Amino acid sequence: MQISDDIRYIGVNDHINPNFEGQYRVPHGMSYNSYVILDEKIAVMDTADGGFIDEWLSNLDGALMGKSPDYLVIHHMEPDHSAGIAVFMEKYPSAVIVSSQKAFAMMKNFFGTDYPDRRVVVGENDTLSLGKHTLTFITAPMVHWPEVIMSYDSLDKALFSADAFGKFGALDYNEEWDSEARRYYYGIVGKFGMPASGVLKKAAGLDIAVICPLHGPVLSENIAHYTELYSKWAAYEPENEGVLIAYTSVYGNTKKAALMLRDKLAEKGSDVRVIDLSREDISFALASAFEYKKLVCASTTYNGGVFPFMREFITELAEHGYKNRQVFLIENGSWAPTAANAMKKLFEGCKGVVVSENIVKLCSAVNVENEAQIEALAEEIAAL
Repeated sequence: MQISDDIRYIGVNDHINPNFEGQYRVPHGMSYNSYVILDEKIAVMDTADGGFIDEWLSNLDGALMGKSPDYLVIHHMEPDHSAGIAVFMEKYPSAVIVSSQKAFAMMKNFFGTDYPDRRVVVGENDTLSLGKHTLTFITAPMVHWPEVIMSYDSLDKALFSADAFGKFGALDYNEEWDSEARRYYYGIVGKFGMPASGVLKKAAGLDIAVICPLHGPVLSENIAHYTELYSKWAAYEPENEGVLIAYTSVYGNTKKAALMLRDKLAEKGSDVRVIDLSREDISFALASAFEYKKLVCASTTYNGGVFPFMREFITELAEHGYKNRQVFLIENGSWAPTAANAMKKLFEGCKGVVVSENIVKLCSAVNVENEAQIEALAEEIAAL
């Protein structure tokens, strides 16, 4: 793939691993992106995942057309981007690694050496001249590892953004960007909203024509759409004023209450999405919870607490910085309902999350009194 006259894409697609990082389901695969800038000096931008190094090297050879690279720029040391460092350095003995100080410390941990005689350490606003192209480096600690840097090529106005602006999905599968980029952001980067906001402020001063992330497609049109979404995500702002209803149900009664609430909210004009936490990958539920302004958690009581899938869901929300939302609860307990109290406790560490005291309480099946409670809850939610 040719990105500009001098920049080539040399990454690979992964349709082998069903889960990214061993936990995020990727039904349409994953890409591990790498690039090469062909100038008086040649810079290779990152490597690939360890299972695809031979393919990556073949792509690199094709782009080099018999030439030898001068630099290997490492923006992020996570092994899905750095696994090829040792092989590359052995194959190209005159090449030099360019990266942050913390990245070299990590290299020693991964490869037993920090390449003391073949390295250039860069920090904020340091530059690397390749000829026509000059790279300016931007430190991006905790987006989402401490060693991360980005780089900006002023000639082609290209931002090499590390994991920022990435998405799930291989590049040979065509799908809209927002949904899988949102799921990627909140799953991978989401806890680090403050550092992400800081980097976005730095990038705001750049004239960006193309974004080259380490996962997902190269972004070259409507750049403002992507940067605006990222700014909103980093600030934990909802994109949608509607309602996510997340439920767990053993015998269908809690599900019935959740669907009844959905219908009543829809009648009142609310945008509603419903997720069964027992059947949906939790990363999809997590992304949706951040997307919507209001959240309803409907759970059965289980072992004197909350159903395991609901407990995992709320715990994940808290760990990823869930904040500034309205939350509503539905609990079901045949003889000793405790799910609502358990859910409230799980939300206690979430800054700016307000849990309504208007709780729908089921005792096994939905009865007439519950229908009235659900109607009242729908009115409260729709009025916000």
